[in-house]
Formats: sequence, C-alpha cells, structure tokens
Amino acid sequence: MRLAVAQIISGADTSANLELIRDYATQAKAAGAALVVFPEAAMRAFGNPLAEIAEPLDGPWASSVRTMAKELDIAIVAGMFTPGEGGRVRNTLLVTGPDVDTSYDKIHLFDAFGFAESDSVDPGEAPVTFEIEGTTIGLATCYDVRFPALFTANANAGAQVNIVCASWGAGEGKAEQWDLLVRARALDSTTFVVACGQADPASVGIPAAGKAPTGVGHSAVVSPMGAAVKALGREPQLAIVDIDPTAVADVRAKLPVLANARSF
Repeated sequence: MRLAVAQIISGADTSANLELIRDYATQAKAAGAALVVFPEAAMRAFGNPLAEIAEPLDGPWASSVRTMAKELDIAIVAGMFTPGEGGRVRNTLLVTGPDVDTSYDKIHLFDAFGFAESDSVDPGEAPVTFEIEGTTIGLATCYDVRFPALFTANANAGAQVNIVCASWGAGEGKAEQWDLLVRARALDSTTFVVACGQADPASVGIPAAGKAPTGVGHSAVVSPMGAAVKALGREPQLAIVDIDPTAVADVRAKLPVLANARSF
C-alpha cells in the first residue's frame, strides 16, 4: 500500500484549510498514494473558537472533503469538529474516499499538562476501523496515543495499520514522548502506525497561539516492530511511504503479544 502523510499547518480559516487539503491530496494522488492522512484539527487550528465552526458529517466542510476525495479518487483522513453535547464539540476524524465513508470521535480527552480539553470537547465512545484495498485500519487521535488498549482493540478487530492524527502540544520533552509513544503503540499492537501531526508553526515563523497545542511536527510511519519507516522534521511536508500490510502476519507469528495477552 502506498500512503501519504500530510504534515500541514492549519489556520483559523476553514476554507483556506480546505484548499490546503486539496493541494496536498492532489500531490498525494499524483504520487500514486491510495490514502492521504492529515492531522487532527485540519478543519481549524486549536487556539481558535471551535464551536462556531463545528458541523455535522453531512455539513458543507465535510461534504467538500468528500467531493474532493471522489474527484481525486483517493481516501482522505482529516481532523474536523462536529457538534457535541452541552455546547461542546466532538474532535472527529473524517475518513472518506473510494468505498469508505466513516468517522471516529476522540475517546481520550487531553486533561493534562494544565489543559482541559473536556471543557470544550465531548468524548467519543467506541473504537473505529475501516478497510482500504483489503487492509484494515484503526483510528486514534493525539492523546489516545498514551492508551495502549485502544491500539490493541483495533488490532484485535483486524487492524494491520493504526492511524493516529495529532496536534501535539509543545513543551519540554514532548517531541521525544511523541516519538516514544508512537513506536511503543506499534509494538503493543504489532501494527504499522501512521502518526500524522501538525507541523510546528514556529518552523515557518508563525507566532505561538498561547498555550494551544498547535503541533510540533515529527510525523512518522512506524513498522510493527517499532522501527521508523519514515520520520519527518518540524516543517510542513508531504511524505509518500510504501508499506506491506501482509508483513503484520509474519511479525505476529514471531512476536505474538496479542495472542499471549492476559486479562487481569
């Protein structure tokens, strides 16, 4: 499978972010990718009001991404915001393209490091997997990467690949934690992990948006044995990566952590 990781910097303008998605998706298709993954908050960057732009999955923003995927004949994963309960939003991954149309709502909310995502975000309730070209793929968002059970649940549901989309918060040691966590989740679940984060705004001279988690870059594709197949830096970049999902079966035969796991 050829896939693309679109490490972008989204802004406040949802229309401009759509054009950014179109640009990168067009490049990904031209490179032969069947799937292009965008970060969390691709619809609008954190540090901006979210409730005012949240819309249903059949609303105009998601419909534009859906039309784009159909026109380009490529599957797109992109972070958006949908209406939640009590005036909050849901932190949603939209997945759309040939023979796929689904979504995942972030389950684990980032109430950590002095930030309370639960004040404005309504949590999701269930894991989600989907299939492309015979490959089953699981979904996760940002803080979810600290919770191995989600990744192993996806694997036990058949996932050979786990996608985690993020807008990772900056701070001492945070980039190193991101690298460690995405590699650990690959080993926990014996899946490829496609970790797509927002690029670091500072890398292109964009001022920090207060304490909002606006990205540090360092997107990566990691093998089921925890090795980096591709690792990006801080700047915006489109990476094209070929993976072989059939390799997962061989890894699981050698390292049967899913089969050996016990419940306590």
